[in-house]
Amino acid sequence: MDNDRNTLSTLNKLIETCKDGEYGFQSCAEHVNSAELRSLFTARATDCRQAATELQALVRQCGGEPEDSGSATGAMHRGWVAVKGTLAGYSDLAMLEECERGEDAALERYREALEEDLPPQVRMVVERQFEGVKRNHMQVRTLRDQARAAHD
Repeated sequence: MDNDRNTLSTLNKLIETCKDGEYGFQSCAEHVNSAELRSLFTARATDCRQAATELQALVRQCGGEPEDSGSATGAMHRGWVAVKGTLAGYSDLAMLEECERGEDAALERYREALEEDLPPQVRMVVERQFEGVKRNHMQVRTLRDQARAAHD
């Protein structure tokens, strides 16, 4: 029973993480100047929403009640995106830096989840999603580095 409770708790934390990513990417998409970044961030927001939906289905399969919102930390991150954007004039570089910070948090949450004793079907989904988070993080970091180089 404890393992079930731990699995549900882990999945719900990941759902919050995905919701945070969705809201964070969407917020950044609304404030970037580059159409290419807007498209990328909108796509990443959609990916996060789909990942949350997949995890919510797993929670239901495990007999639990899925989380349906982001975390308090995520809300603060979104607030920080707005504050930093105002201060920085919503530069594309500032938005990329915020997205990278959000993806750093997502990587950590997924690493923590994979340290848990998860049922095989759950572990498989979490591992696959973790690979996607790593790809997102690398893509955002590369774009951030390019924006920094162009800014200097």
